[in-house]
Amino acid sequence: MNDLVKYEVMERVAYITLNRPEKRNALSYDFVLAIKEKLSYAEADENCKVIILRSSGEAFCSGADLASLQQLQNNSYEENLADSKHLAALYLQIYQSKKIIISQVEGAAFAGGCGLATVCDFCFADTNAKFAYTEVKIGFIPAIVMVFLLRQVGEKAARQILLSGDVFDAHKALQHELITGIFDPQIIEEEVFQFAVKLCKHSSSQSIAATKQMLAKVPELPLLEAIDYAAEMNAQTRASEDCKKGIDAFLNKEKLSW
Repeated sequence: MNDLVKYEVMERVAYITLNRPEKRNALSYDFVLAIKEKLSYAEADENCKVIILRSSGEAFCSGADLASLQQLQNNSYEENLADSKHLAALYLQIYQSKKIIISQVEGAAFAGGCGLATVCDFCFADTNAKFAYTEVKIGFIPAIVMVFLLRQVGEKAARQILLSGDVFDAHKALQHELITGIFDPQIIEEEVFQFAVKLCKHSSSQSIAATKQMLAKVPELPLLEAIDYAAEMNAQTRASEDCKKGIDAFLNKEKLSW
């Protein structure tokens, strides 16, 4: 049996590949667990600086495994709450990762799969990609993914996307600022890889981690608390090894590669 999720590293770029093509990479409990485990491994892997999340098969991720959802209807509220928190932890793990995570979307990214793709720091899609939050069409709700979508696109766009449940293409996703860019299917793999390599070479790991920490925390804070927090982070970073290295290289007109 193939691994549910594959892991490999090339030039400090880790590929996490969803590998449940026969189920259109639908999110079952075990599949979510396998993704979380590979993400944790990548987070600790010193040979990995940037992570690319991609998929095998015709769909990036079709959302929740409906067969699993049907079985969960027989569960108690407490059991369903635990399962929901299990899924929520996956999105939060991506959102709070210290490393840059890029999603490479080929095919459909629906419901929870759309949330999985767009919660990443960058999301690139091929011209055939389709996106949708279809939960309302099957009597479900886009509860967990909504938390992140509201932060990404704002309430007005989120209402249009979530309440209609409509399927839209990559160009519409780009208009909504859900994705970063669009490539032809023949070149998306190479383009995304080269983008990741550029980030590896030109961005400090310490700076990335601190910036991502702030991006997650600042929106939650009142203005004055946010300013105080930003000042503290600014002061702390000045003493970091990467900041010292970067300033020395700049002043000495030396080419810097991270």
